[in-house]
Amino acid sequence: MFKIGVMASGGGSNFKAIIDRIGEGDLEAQCKFLITNNGGCGAVHHAEEYGIPVYHISGKTHPDQAAYEAAMLEVLDKYDVDLLILAGYMKALPLCMLKRLPNRILNIHPSLLPKFGGKGFWGHHVHEAVLAAHETESGPTVHLVSEEIDRGRILAQTKVPVLPDDTPDTLAARVLVQEHALYWKTIKEYAESLGLH
Repeated sequence: MFKIGVMASGGGSNFKAIIDRIGEGDLEAQCKFLITNNGGCGAVHHAEEYGIPVYHISGKTHPDQAAYEAAMLEVLDKYDVDLLILAGYMKALPLCMLKRLPNRILNIHPSLLPKFGGKGFWGHHVHEAVLAAHETESGPTVHLVSEEIDRGRILAQTKVPVLPDDTPDTLAARVLVQEHALYWKTIKEYAESLGLH
């Protein structure tokens, strides 16, 4: 059984989908912690419900950048996780974390990367851009986190049709269903490819 840590900033539906799969025995992993930069977010409630330790680390809790980075690394050192899973974490990771866990940090993005990725492309902004570009399909991408935002190696994608009467909200809802189905499977397959058990 391999160990994961999760980072989230929002409602935490992807986080919950992963934890549920662990609970059902589909994903043989242990979730050791949740790091959030938003102490009141939905992901925190899910973590508390499942008895997962929560660490609120942000510019508010650690205004000094060196202390902020040290706090992040302290959590990684304490639990020695195999993979770090970003589930709607809305902040770029400090370089020290990428160096601590090279090719071991995964993220899910709500578009078919490399399209509609990078700075400014998050949440509803992604779906608005997809509709504005008159794309016929969209969908989630799971990728490794690299120094360049949304540019790491793509591990998996699922295509979702863009319908003529779609709004950013209806498209987001359809993509999110596929995110929940794709992320845990990709984590499982990637862990297997690394020989993690």
